[in-house]
Amino acid sequence: MYFSPIQFKRCKSKKRMLEMGIRIKDRAFLLGFLLSINFCFAQTPDVFRLEYMLMPRNTAEAKLSRIKLVANMPIKVGKNDNIIVGGEYNRIEYDLNRRTPYDDVITETFHVADLNMAYILQYNQDWRFVGVVTPRLSSTLTNDIGQGDVSVNVTVGALRDRPKIDKPTRLVLGIAYNSTVAVRVPLPLVYFEKRFHPNWAYVVGAPKSGMKYFFNEKHMLQTEFILDGYYVNLQNTVISSDSGVASSISTSVALFTLGYQYAVAKNIFFYGYAGHTLFQAGVLRNEEREDIFTLNDQPSFYFRTGFRIGI
Repeated sequence: MYFSPIQFKRCKSKKRMLEMGIRIKDRAFLLGFLLSINFCFAQTPDVFRLEYMLMPRNTAEAKLSRIKLVANMPIKVGKNDNIIVGGEYNRIEYDLNRRTPYDDVITETFHVADLNMAYILQYNQDWRFVGVVTPRLSSTLTNDIGQGDVSVNVTVGALRDRPKIDKPTRLVLGIAYNSTVAVRVPLPLVYFEKRFHPNWAYVVGAPKSGMKYFFNEKHMLQTEFILDGYYVNLQNTVISSDSGVASSISTSVALFTLGYQYAVAKNIFFYGYAGHTLFQAGVLRNEEREDIFTLNDQPSFYFRTGFRIGI
């Protein structure tokens, strides 16, 4: 997102700048860290997905929308192993309408594109080992692609899948490294899902926890607690005499949703979710990835709908 130096000069005092946004607290930084890890590990396990998300304009005059397109191709290697090659593209529209201290409507388009390369090794009947390398382009693309626009995320993990027992379970354990966060250290990942009743299942983990209710094989209701967000390099930096120079923007969101999924056929679904944020922080960051200014920390409604074909 680009704000010209002239726009910032119109902010006549530090007090007026702080009225627009509050410096983010430690909990927001930790949440943003978790969200960044989610992006590098939880790539959508679908052959195809087309999705639209909307967070309508809130009291901070911020509106956020996203179009997601996913395509993956599994390739069998040997008797039991697989390579998955694919990509994910997110087009994010961030519309921040500030009448003061800004005089005009600020609208920016962000682009996040991933190249997914994964190897899945079948260890035995229950366990598989997974390695994922994800080169990422995350930028405003207002200029030619530069070094700050590209990063690489790496994940290694293990998956235990038991779909044929009385109460089917899925366990994922892993370690993820994301080069876009401020503290560049690998972090552990845990995900567990269990269908403890013919009609009920629960999910515990990050970025998603919740409950599922299956009416039958075609209809399902789901509650979710989700961590979501993005990080984007700003090719045109934001200059502020009070806060410094911002070279990137990120949004971290924790939200609760209720959704419905309809199975058209095996592994083919339409879905829709509605909810509300429990926490939100849209911030500008400097070159050290430190939060220097909050653009949006107000609650928002949340809507998401799409179509997917599972692997």
